[in-house]
Amino acid sequence: MRVAVFGTKGYDRRFLNEANAVHGHELVFLEPRLDLSTAPLAAGCGAVCIFVNDSADSRVLETLKNLGVELVALRCAGFNNVDLAAAARLGIDIVRVPAYSPHAVAEFTIGLMLAVDRHIPRAWSRVRDNNFALDGLIGRNLHERTVGVIGTGKIGAPVARSLRAGFGCEVLASDVIADPALEAIGVRYVPRATLLAEAEIVTLHCPLTPETRHLIDGAAIERVREGLLIVNTSRGALIDTAALIEGLKSRKIGGVALDVYEQEADLFFEDLSNEIVGDDVFQRLLTFPNVLVTGHQAFLTEEALSAIAATTLTSISDAEAGRPLVNRVGTERVAG
Repeated sequence: MRVAVFGTKGYDRRFLNEANAVHGHELVFLEPRLDLSTAPLAAGCGAVCIFVNDSADSRVLETLKNLGVELVALRCAGFNNVDLAAAARLGIDIVRVPAYSPHAVAEFTIGLMLAVDRHIPRAWSRVRDNNFALDGLIGRNLHERTVGVIGTGKIGAPVARSLRAGFGCEVLASDVIADPALEAIGVRYVPRATLLAEAEIVTLHCPLTPETRHLIDGAAIERVREGLLIVNTSRGALIDTAALIEGLKSRKIGGVALDVYEQEADLFFEDLSNEIVGDDVFQRLLTFPNVLVTGHQAFLTEEALSAIAATTLTSISDAEAGRPLVNRVGTERVAG
């Protein structure tokens, strides 16, 4: 099958080409992201392959359908950038990669948590300037801290397990379905409001849906413990960034570690070091000494990229052969 692969970087091409050796698809690599203006580039393709910041809204999907596209393959777990109702109406199948390497994101989450809590980026920056003073670098142990994990699916579960069994944290969890294996090691499921009120650290691992958009907003921040540390490696719009900034200014929020950002589509995955970034909210966020932001790299391991490529191309092969699409969106539980 001829496949238009949008928003590709060098690492995408490398791992997709390696995995394609056993599939034999014709992969057309395109640097632009998918949107209404770039959708015509998929002419002659039976499938398109997209990532987190590509847009597959109703107008884009209609354009793709008119071009003969029957399948949209997301090389990621989230699908909030796809109009599923429009896809169903048009008869376009949507597949994703629900479990490419949950440990990649889980491990990065713990790394961010430690980095911001122990001021590691600030310490590294000081040492580069030959400043070895320790003033202002006092952190706190993770051991015996109360950590709230919102979403205990494929990624949230190993995060909760590591915090509980590895660091000896008191772990509170919130999810629509409790995980008995986590409960067996002492993870305690509580209502989300209770979790936000009691946790000293909150880490987000739920999908972005209309119900979870701005899960952390001004009202939620008012209810949290003073000095709460927030970590988000899931989707940027789970947090109302403007409210987060107000929480940082009031010192209600004691620290933030983000690998995702609400308006990241115009920023992340690009080299803008020679550009003037006009996002005033993002620039304000970066001024806080207790905020750590990375550019959506939690998934970026060799193991994860290999799994993403293999799963994506297998789904495309299954669609071409008329086999059941096991990773079709809507056929399995969605969790972070």
